[in-house]
Amino acid sequence: MLCLPMAGMAQNQWERPDIQEKKAVKTEKEVTTEDPKYLEGAVPVVNGEVCWTLDLSVPGKNAQQIYDLVLNYLADLVKQENQLEGSSVSLVNKSEHKIAASIKEWLVFKNQFLSLDRAKLFFNLIVECSDNHVKADLRRINYLYEEDREGGGSHYRAEEWITDEYALNKKKTKFYKAQGKFRKKTIDRKDELFEAIKNVLQ
Repeated sequence: MLCLPMAGMAQNQWERPDIQEKKAVKTEKEVTTEDPKYLEGAVPVVNGEVCWTLDLSVPGKNAQQIYDLVLNYLADLVKQENQLEGSSVSLVNKSEHKIAASIKEWLVFKNQFLSLDRAKLFFNLIVECSDNHVKADLRRINYLYEEDREGGGSHYRAEEWITDEYALNKKKTKFYKAQGKFRKKTIDRKDELFEAIKNVLQ
Protein backbone atom coordinates (compact mmCIF):
# COMPACT_ATOMS: atom_id res chain seq x y z
CA MET A 1 0.00 0.00 0.00
CA LEU A 2 2.84 2.41 0.82
CA CYS A 3 4.27 1.90 -2.66
CA LEU A 4 1.11 2.88 -4.50
CA PRO A 5 1.44 6.68 -4.21
CA MET A 6 5.04 6.48 -5.54
CA ALA A 7 3.94 4.28 -8.39
CA GLY A 8 1.25 6.75 -9.31
CA MET A 9 3.71 9.63 -9.11
CA ALA A 10 6.11 7.78 -11.38
CA GLN A 11 3.40 7.38 -14.02
CA ASN A 12 1.94 10.89 -13.86
CA GLN A 13 4.77 13.31 -12.93
CA TRP A 14 8.19 11.75 -13.26
CA GLU A 15 10.09 11.52 -16.55
CA ARG A 16 13.66 11.28 -17.76
CA PRO A 17 15.33 14.68 -18.20
CA ASP A 18 16.32 15.72 -21.71
CA ILE A 19 19.97 16.50 -21.06
CA GLN A 20 22.71 15.88 -23.61
CA GLU A 21 26.17 15.05 -22.38
CA LYS A 22 28.70 17.75 -23.10
CA LYS A 23 32.08 16.66 -24.31
CA ALA A 24 35.12 18.52 -23.07
CA VAL A 25 36.68 20.60 -25.81
CA LYS A 26 40.38 21.25 -25.61
CA THR A 27 41.34 24.74 -26.56
CA GLU A 28 44.62 25.64 -28.20
CA LYS A 29 45.83 27.16 -24.94
CA GLU A 30 45.19 23.88 -23.13
CA VAL A 31 47.08 21.92 -25.79
CA THR A 32 50.08 24.23 -25.93
CA THR A 33 51.47 23.81 -22.45
CA GLU A 34 55.15 24.39 -23.22
CA ASP A 35 56.94 27.72 -23.40
CA PRO A 36 56.88 28.82 -27.08
CA LYS A 37 60.55 29.73 -26.68
CA TYR A 38 61.38 26.02 -26.93
CA LEU A 39 58.88 24.98 -29.59
CA GLU A 40 58.81 25.09 -33.39
CA GLY A 41 61.77 26.87 -34.97
CA ALA A 42 63.78 27.15 -31.76
CA VAL A 43 66.47 24.78 -33.05
CA PRO A 44 67.71 26.00 -36.46
CA VAL A 45 69.08 23.52 -38.97
CA VAL A 46 71.52 25.05 -41.48
CA ASN A 47 72.76 22.88 -44.35
CA GLY A 48 71.70 19.79 -42.42
CA GLU A 49 73.43 20.83 -39.19
CA VAL A 50 72.05 22.33 -35.98
CA CYS A 51 73.68 25.75 -35.73
CA TRP A 52 72.87 28.79 -33.62
CA THR A 53 74.41 32.09 -34.62
CA LEU A 54 75.05 35.23 -32.59
CA ASP A 55 75.35 38.15 -35.01
CA LEU A 56 76.11 41.19 -32.90
CA SER A 57 77.02 44.82 -33.56
CA VAL A 58 79.69 46.11 -31.19
CA PRO A 59 79.89 49.87 -31.74
CA GLY A 60 83.12 51.58 -30.77
CA LYS A 61 85.37 48.49 -30.69
CA ASN A 62 87.75 47.34 -33.39
CA ALA A 63 88.42 43.74 -34.39
CA GLN A 64 91.44 43.37 -32.10
CA GLN A 65 89.59 44.65 -29.03
CA ILE A 66 86.66 42.32 -29.65
CA TYR A 67 89.02 39.40 -30.32
CA ASP A 68 90.91 39.97 -27.05
CA LEU A 69 87.73 40.23 -24.97
CA VAL A 70 86.13 37.10 -26.43
CA LEU A 71 89.37 35.13 -26.21
CA ASN A 72 89.74 36.01 -22.52
CA TYR A 73 86.14 35.00 -21.86
CA LEU A 74 86.56 31.63 -23.58
CA ALA A 75 89.87 31.00 -21.82
CA ASP A 76 88.04 31.45 -18.51
CA LEU A 77 85.03 29.43 -19.65
CA VAL A 78 86.99 26.24 -20.32
CA LYS A 79 88.35 26.33 -16.75
CA GLN A 80 84.96 26.51 -15.05
CA GLU A 81 83.72 23.81 -12.70
CA ASN A 82 81.25 22.20 -15.11
CA GLN A 83 83.89 21.73 -17.82
CA LEU A 84 85.26 18.33 -18.76
CA GLU A 85 88.76 17.24 -19.65
CA GLY A 86 89.63 18.35 -23.15
CA SER A 87 87.50 21.47 -23.13
CA SER A 88 89.74 24.13 -24.66
CA VAL A 89 90.29 27.06 -26.94
CA SER A 90 91.62 24.82 -29.65
CA LEU A 91 92.63 27.19 -32.48
CA VAL A 92 93.09 30.90 -33.07
CA ASN A 93 93.86 32.99 -36.13
CA LYS A 94 95.30 36.23 -34.81
CA SER A 95 95.61 37.96 -38.16
CA GLU A 96 91.99 37.25 -39.13
CA HIS A 97 90.71 37.59 -35.54
CA LYS A 98 89.08 34.16 -35.46
CA ILE A 99 88.73 31.78 -32.52
CA ALA A 100 87.69 28.13 -32.39
CA ALA A 101 86.78 26.57 -29.05
CA SER A 102 86.00 22.91 -28.44
CA ILE A 103 83.68 22.84 -25.42
CA LYS A 104 83.08 19.70 -23.37
CA GLU A 105 80.90 20.15 -20.31
CA TRP A 106 78.17 18.73 -18.12
CA LEU A 107 74.59 19.46 -19.10
CA VAL A 108 72.59 19.04 -15.89
CA PHE A 109 68.90 18.17 -16.10
CA LYS A 110 68.23 17.60 -12.40
CA ASN A 111 70.43 17.84 -9.35
CA GLN A 112 68.62 16.96 -6.13
CA PHE A 113 69.46 15.02 -3.01
CA LEU A 114 70.45 11.51 -4.10
CA SER A 115 69.30 12.27 -7.64
CA LEU A 116 71.63 13.59 -10.33
CA ASP A 117 70.55 13.45 -13.97
CA ARG A 118 73.05 14.85 -16.47
CA ALA A 119 74.73 14.27 -19.81
CA LYS A 120 78.05 15.17 -21.35
CA LEU A 121 77.61 17.96 -23.90
CA PHE A 122 80.12 18.55 -26.70
CA PHE A 123 80.04 21.45 -29.17
CA ASN A 124 82.21 23.86 -31.12
CA LEU A 125 82.08 27.62 -30.81
CA ILE A 126 83.52 29.47 -33.82
CA VAL A 127 83.97 33.23 -33.39
CA GLU A 128 84.82 35.78 -36.10
CA CYS A 129 85.68 39.32 -35.01
CA SER A 130 85.72 42.43 -37.17
CA ASP A 131 85.51 46.14 -36.54
CA ASN A 132 82.26 46.90 -34.66
CA HIS A 133 80.98 43.36 -35.12
CA VAL A 134 81.21 39.78 -33.86
CA LYS A 135 79.75 36.58 -35.24
CA ALA A 136 79.67 33.36 -33.19
CA ASP A 137 78.43 29.98 -34.38
CA LEU A 138 77.53 27.21 -31.93
CA ARG A 139 77.56 23.94 -33.83
CA ARG A 140 78.60 20.24 -33.95
CA ILE A 141 76.50 19.44 -30.90
CA ASN A 142 76.67 15.94 -29.44
CA TYR A 143 75.63 14.26 -26.20
CA LEU A 144 76.79 11.27 -24.19
CA TYR A 145 74.14 10.11 -21.71
CA GLU A 146 74.34 7.53 -18.92
CA GLU A 147 77.90 6.67 -19.84
CA ASP A 148 78.24 4.30 -16.86
CA ARG A 149 75.32 2.18 -18.00
CA GLU A 150 76.07 -1.28 -19.37
CA GLY A 151 76.89 -0.93 -23.02
CA GLY A 152 78.48 2.50 -22.66
CA GLY A 153 75.40 4.67 -22.53
CA SER A 154 73.74 6.55 -25.38
CA HIS A 155 75.35 8.89 -27.88
CA TYR A 156 73.13 11.42 -29.64
CA ARG A 157 73.74 13.94 -32.41
CA ALA A 158 71.71 17.11 -32.12
CA GLU A 159 70.45 16.69 -35.69
CA GLU A 160 68.81 13.38 -34.76
CA TRP A 161 67.66 14.26 -31.26
CA ILE A 162 66.67 17.89 -30.49
CA THR A 163 65.37 19.18 -33.84
CA ASP A 164 61.68 19.87 -34.48
CA GLU A 165 61.43 16.61 -36.43
CA TYR A 166 62.66 14.43 -33.57
CA ALA A 167 61.80 16.32 -30.38
CA LEU A 168 58.28 17.69 -31.02
CA ASN A 169 54.95 16.05 -31.61
CA LYS A 170 53.19 16.36 -34.98
CA LYS A 171 51.32 19.51 -33.94
CA LYS A 172 54.57 21.08 -32.65
CA THR A 173 52.89 21.82 -29.32
CA LYS A 174 54.72 19.45 -26.96
CA PHE A 175 58.04 17.65 -26.51
CA TYR A 176 58.68 13.98 -26.52
CA LYS A 177 59.83 13.34 -22.97
CA ALA A 178 63.30 11.96 -23.60
CA GLN A 179 64.32 14.49 -26.25
CA GLY A 180 62.54 17.42 -24.63
CA LYS A 181 64.87 17.79 -21.67
CA PHE A 182 67.90 17.82 -23.96
CA ARG A 183 66.31 20.40 -26.24
CA LYS A 184 65.31 22.77 -23.44
CA LYS A 185 68.60 22.61 -21.56
CA THR A 186 70.64 23.02 -24.74
CA ILE A 187 68.65 26.11 -25.73
CA ASP A 188 69.12 27.50 -22.22
CA ARG A 189 72.85 26.87 -22.38
CA LYS A 190 73.11 28.53 -25.79
CA ASP A 191 71.30 31.57 -24.40
CA GLU A 192 73.68 31.73 -21.42
CA LEU A 193 76.77 31.62 -23.62
CA PHE A 194 75.56 34.19 -26.11
CA GLU A 195 74.43 36.50 -23.31
CA ALA A 196 77.84 36.17 -21.65
CA ILE A 197 79.59 37.16 -24.88
CA LYS A 198 77.29 40.18 -25.20
CA ASN A 199 78.10 41.21 -21.64
CA VAL A 200 81.88 41.07 -22.06
CA LEU A 201 81.62 43.23 -25.17
CA GLN A 202 79.50 45.97 -23.59
